[in-house]
Amino acid sequence: MLLVAGAALLAAESAVVTKRRGSLLKADTIVRCRSGHLFSTLWIPGASVKSLRLGWWRVQYCPVGRHWSLVTPVAVRDLTESQRAAAASIHDLRVP
Repeated sequence: MLLVAGAALLAAESAVVTKRRGSLLKADTIVRCRSGHLFSTLWIPGASVKSLRLGWWRVQYCPVGRHWSLVTPVAVRDLTESQRAAAASIHDLRVP
């Protein structure tokens, strides 16, 4: 039962991420922290490399505000060109 619930949660997360970005895996996904800061990160649905997963939310370090926060993927089409450029220029820690 727990396995089925986990699989359903993964499928829901994949659907949300796919709708927002158009792909399931992206090294430079733009995310927003709870304080509104935008930055780019590695986002892999169903996996957490640099964060603690809470459903489709993740607790991750925000390099803009230098704090830990919930982060979620952003619909890139809703951002201005300057917001996209700013978020692309700030990346959290790279995974070796």
